[in-house]
Amino acid sequence: MKRLLFLYLCTIGCLSLYAQQFEDFFLDKTLRIDYNFSGDANKQEISVDQLNVIPRWYGKRFHLSEYPYEGNGQITVVDHKSGKVIYRNSFSTLFQEWLSYPEALSIRKSFENVFLVPMPKDTVDVTLDLRNNRREVMATLTHQVVPNDILIRHIGERNVTPYITIQQAKDTTRCIHIAYLAEGYQEHELPTFIQDVQVAVEALFAHEPFKSLRDRFNIVAVKSPSVESGTSEPGKGIWKNTALHSHFDTFYSERYLTTLHLKDMHDWLAGTPYEHIIVLVNSTRYGGGGIFNSYNLSTTHHQKYKPVVVHEFGHSFVGLGDEYAYEIEEIPMYPHDVEPWEPNLTTLADFHGKWEDLISSNTPIPTPKNKDYSNKVGVYEGAGYNTKGVYRGFQDCRMRTNENPEFCPVCRRAITRLIEFYTW
Repeated sequence: MKRLLFLYLCTIGCLSLYAQQFEDFFLDKTLRIDYNFSGDANKQEISVDQLNVIPRWYGKRFHLSEYPYEGNGQITVVDHKSGKVIYRNSFSTLFQEWLSYPEALSIRKSFENVFLVPMPKDTVDVTLDLRNNRREVMATLTHQVVPNDILIRHIGERNVTPYITIQQAKDTTRCIHIAYLAEGYQEHELPTFIQDVQVAVEALFAHEPFKSLRDRFNIVAVKSPSVESGTSEPGKGIWKNTALHSHFDTFYSERYLTTLHLKDMHDWLAGTPYEHIIVLVNSTRYGGGGIFNSYNLSTTHHQKYKPVVVHEFGHSFVGLGDEYAYEIEEIPMYPHDVEPWEPNLTTLADFHGKWEDLISSNTPIPTPKNKDYSNKVGVYEGAGYNTKGVYRGFQDCRMRTNENPEFCPVCRRAITRLIEFYTW
């Protein structure tokens, strides 16, 4: 089974050419690299902002030169002496999403981005690639990191943000580290934050396959206090002084809640055991957002809090795409002649290797929209914000509606594969 999983992962982006031990090239520390991405729809640039070193490494220690899903960009670490790829990971960013909006045609903007890699023992060359929605490299930067550089900032060694362990993994050397971070909770409201974390944790592990694989997750709650309660709501003229300066109306979308202050986010987390980040926002308003291998945010005091926080984790942890579609607004994120990298979306441009093996022989492709096929895996039109040309694998799913109580078979398999990638 593990051999089959390895072969599958290699077909979708694992570019490892040799096996290696973590200790061969890395210390048990984290190198945090802060970048600025800037530009517009026509030209993009990547700049290094700052290098930081943090005690302990909480990311993957196996499959170091592999990535399970392509994302909209990759970071690659190469040993300078040997030229070997010793670490890779994939990600998506708000900057790349913004490039698909009309605003990017007329104005240049800059976005903070932060990436974590294990601290190298010796000099390395780090390459960062950003890709457009046609999966083509649109910007790239290679820079050298010398581990004994005196200007690498040491953080997380003292004045670490207080945190509590919500759940300890069965094996902390082979687990997935999640940190819940408080946003918009004043000091006296942090006990409420802890309660909200516990609600979110139980909501996540009520879903398969997280439920069956729960002991592979290590979870902490990080108590980052805000000066004011809540979050900013630009559409209402409300601006709050909070730990992460989050706000609704991202890209002028009313329910889209994000933060652009990624350096602040990682400063709060420095010294805590984390890799994947879930930000809980103290608000009664409906909203959230999730970016693959970056972070997700969800408001905590709306009646749909639990399904939203689970849905957004599907984005940030697994890279699952949205399976809903707008009848009027169509966001041009998925060209119909290019196969999406997301494991639960297809344009049928290159469906091979997605979920075709889950479709029974008597289910037509594409599946008509009718109730006869509502219990079967197929190819259902209407996904990725498009009513036409983008398809999902099941009639309904947690990635499509808040009302559906579970992830569909296609998403469940993608989640299982990723958890096993990190932990076996």
